[in-house]
Amino acid sequence: MYNIICIGSTSKDIFFPTNEGVIFDTPLEITSQKKIAFELGAKYQVKERFEALGGCAANVAQGLTKLGEQSECYSKIGDDELGHWIKKTLINGGVGVEALEIEKECKSDLSLIIVNMNSGERTVFSDRDANNKLTILPEKLKHAHWIFISSLNGDWQQHLRTILVIAKEKNIRVAFNPGQKNIKTDLLEVTNAITASEIFFINKDEAIEIVGGLGDNMISELLENEEYLAKVLYRLSRGIIVITDGERGAWCYNGDSFFHGDALIQKAVDTTGAGDAFTSGFFAAYLKGKDPEECLSWGIVNSSSSVKEYGGQKGLLTQEEIEKMLSQIKIKKVN
Repeated sequence: MYNIICIGSTSKDIFFPTNEGVIFDTPLEITSQKKIAFELGAKYQVKERFEALGGCAANVAQGLTKLGEQSECYSKIGDDELGHWIKKTLINGGVGVEALEIEKECKSDLSLIIVNMNSGERTVFSDRDANNKLTILPEKLKHAHWIFISSLNGDWQQHLRTILVIAKEKNIRVAFNPGQKNIKTDLLEVTNAITASEIFFINKDEAIEIVGGLGDNMISELLENEEYLAKVLYRLSRGIIVITDGERGAWCYNGDSFFHGDALIQKAVDTTGAGDAFTSGFFAAYLKGKDPEECLSWGIVNSSSSVKEYGGQKGLLTQEEIEKMLSQIKIKKVN
């Protein structure tokens, strides 16, 4: 069994479901084609709120654990009531907390998430006080077989460099899923990390941002093409490239073949953490030696279950549950 350390954020997520917002299209903005608006100065009531553990590192670590992999969450929390709740919830889920950092006089991370009840799509407002103070200590990583790097905060460029140096020195394998802020802030650092990654996870909007930012080709028709995006990213990585795009499904390129799987369409209650659920499903299958088609299927099934619940963890599946649903997924070899 592999030991995987998932580095990034963990938080408490509070969900406010509502249909009050006005949704409108902005098709000329290639990476932001829908927006939601609320009346400035208005007050809105919600019938019920939901609370859950969140953050990409916590979600992926929990998803891997539920699928039989040994995982730890490397994140920072405050020595406050919220931080104690986060740590307890991780432990109750079977996730290792040996690498979890606790700091006094520091607020644990909190997110407020507005969920559109018609579509299940969400808008996230996050306070990353604790994770802005994350430190990377080599001794906490030396026993890892894999490091999963998610969105990093604080001095994230230095954190990323440190992690990659340790991974190279200790021959630790790397999976990478940068956050939008990382991509917008320092594309060069992100692309450097892609080159060191065995698996690179990204959603389509972020893939467009990276490839467009590289100046490889700004023809919009090409930037909309998933195969083109995957092949450009593969030239950086020489590893597995995985691109997701919500209801349109997911794609995988391994340098030889390009695969696509349609989403298993469900009535979405909340899409928060759906990408993390996909990542943990795909990653767990990869760790078990599955071929790219089955890895895609595992990711799609796990993600489709996640959207039926509020938060990124309640809908996560076990291996047995995933295997019962695999026959519903059709993976096509595109080339």
